[in-house]
Amino acid sequence: MRILVLNPNTSAEMTELVLRVLAPLTPTGVTLKPATGRFGARYISTRSAGAVAGHAALDAFAEHGADCDAVYLACFGDPGLMALKEIAAVPVVGMAEAACRQAAAQGGRFSIVTGGERWGPILTEFTAALGLDGRLAAVETVAPTGGDIAADPDGSIALLAEACRRTVARDGAQAVILGGAGLAGLAARVEPHVGVPVICSTAAGFAAVLDAARNPPPKPAQGDLALPAAVPTIGLSAGLARLLSER
Repeated sequence: MRILVLNPNTSAEMTELVLRVLAPLTPTGVTLKPATGRFGARYISTRSAGAVAGHAALDAFAEHGADCDAVYLACFGDPGLMALKEIAAVPVVGMAEAACRQAAAQGGRFSIVTGGERWGPILTEFTAALGLDGRLAAVETVAPTGGDIAADPDGSIALLAEACRRTVARDGAQAVILGGAGLAGLAARVEPHVGVPVICSTAAGFAAVLDAARNPPPKPAQGDLALPAAVPTIGLSAGLARLLSER
């Protein structure tokens, strides 16, 4: 079984970090195929960078996804997720959606702690779109971006733990998601300082994509996630143009 691990930002180092965290979680017989965005931001921390990343995600899928059994969109905020679900014949799982659903399944309310101060309203809107706004206690951001945190994980533990404790005390969160590929692998180090479960978004998404690959839902034949009709395009990469225009 082959899973496309798709990082739609342009940081190969971020892709490598995700792969390192996923390696001990990868069962025998599963191969991870990495893909990094060909264009766009080094790390996504704004709406505009996220919009570009949605295009980059489709572009990377067109280039690398043909031989894969599932797609893991390994980027919190899930840029391009619904478009990938529409165009792909295989299951597509987004890191943020999977982590939020795992947190909600534990019962009670959850908070998200992530790097980059602009993520607050973006993720509040995201959880509302999932129908989980009633379960979201808060989005607690810290000033360093996920890219900054990935560059100095040891120096970020205290900051992240304090942010988690703050939302638990203030907002009554009963679980906290550490959101973002740049925070991959840090939940286990933060949780002992918090007092409630701390969820690694990278691991949560991977568990969901493994389940989807083993038990793939049928591709919808109708509705907004059915394979769309072919459309002519201009200015896209050759692979993405073929994906959109050939049936």
